Amino acid sequence: MAKNHLPLFPVTVVGSWPRPEYLMDALRKRQRGQISDKEFNEIADQGVLEALLWQEEAGVDIVSDGEQRRDNFYSFVADKLEGVELVTMAALMDMVEDKSGFEQILREKDVPAFAIKNATVMDKIRPKAPLALDEYEFLHQRTDKPIKVPLPGPYQLMRSMWVDGVSDRAYSSREELALDLVEILRNELIALRDAGAAFVQFDEPTLTDVVFSPEVKERSFMCGSMSSTSGNPTRELLLVTRMLKSIVEGVDGIRVGVHVCRGNWSRKEDVLLKGDYEPLVPTMMGMGVDQLVLEFATPRAGELEVFEHYPQAIEMGLGVSNPRSDTVESPEFIVNKVNEALQFFKPDQIFLNPDCGFGTFADRPLNTAEVAAQKLHSMSEAAQQLRATYG
Repeated sequence: MAKNHLPLFPVTVVGSWPRPEYLMDALRKRQRGQISDKEFNEIADQGVLEALLWQEEAGVDIVSDGEQRRDNFYSFVADKLEGVELVTMAALMDMVEDKSGFEQILREKDVPAFAIKNATVMDKIRPKAPLALDEYEFLHQRTDKPIKVPLPGPYQLMRSMWVDGVSDRAYSSREELALDLVEILRNELIALRDAGAAFVQFDEPTLTDVVFSPEVKERSFMCGSMSSTSGNPTRELLLVTRMLKSIVEGVDGIRVGVHVCRGNWSRKEDVLLKGDYEPLVPTMMGMGVDQLVLEFATPRAGELEVFEHYPQAIEMGLGVSNPRSDTVESPEFIVNKVNEALQFFKPDQIFLNPDCGFGTFADRPLNTAEVAAQKLHSMSEAAQQLRATYG
């Protein structure tokens, strides 16, 4: 397939792929200063090629590098930005104002305090390297397939990197930090567009925390975000809308999506958020993006009917496979899910993807590469059936 030429019902991924053990060992050594960045990247190159091979053999149409070089989907920016440091959730307990409350949230939410690391703003931020352009360029030279590049969204970064008592020494408010984040992400989007990337996906899982989390006015955990909000959901949703629009406005020639889920750090369903997308649909529709990348394989995500008032208004990256389960969804299940979506979207508006990544946090993958590959293969089989029906 020629780069950027897509069939009907393209099969893609949300981004992350389980890291092999040798890569995890190299990641730990780099973080301890035992190997150089150059040595780490030579090892990570092999991990990327293996992730690519898994995807190509499963019939994926738009591939990613599996986020193999990243500690997790957002904290890797600590390596790319001045003024940001990577610390474990356990270390954050020594920085926050309510240590016992923080510890209780980690325990209740099944968060491994020493495994999940948080990028924290310590000083004014400025780029010292591109966020993902190097990842894209390596993969671009090794595949003819279109490439999706996942990036943490501006709201995710603002929420996760802001720690009261630490970050406010550099910035007067979260909104001031947001201005710098928007500029950095917009420049990265343009650089990826100019380099030939087919798709940039901004990850914004903390949006569901705004409307569903009972601790929304206090400190909470949501895919790495340990900051509190303003306590005003409407204000938070308006803020994220303005941020995304400022990043994508006027940037043509590349598909841009936003991924929103309810958490992807544990297999325990009861610690993850629950609720349909209805309170978020107006916000997501106002972001100015081309595609919404949403989970719908889990019952916790609700029903597709929330889009009945927005018929055929936007592309849908339809989550049809649960990365937190060993059960491989059948092609029939996936076809049925797509047929539900076709009540609200045209065939050429629907992309197929898992609900979330398979290895969001490097130290806590949600599945094995073998099971993940089987799930992608089932998606590819379903896409072939759908193309025969609707092509």
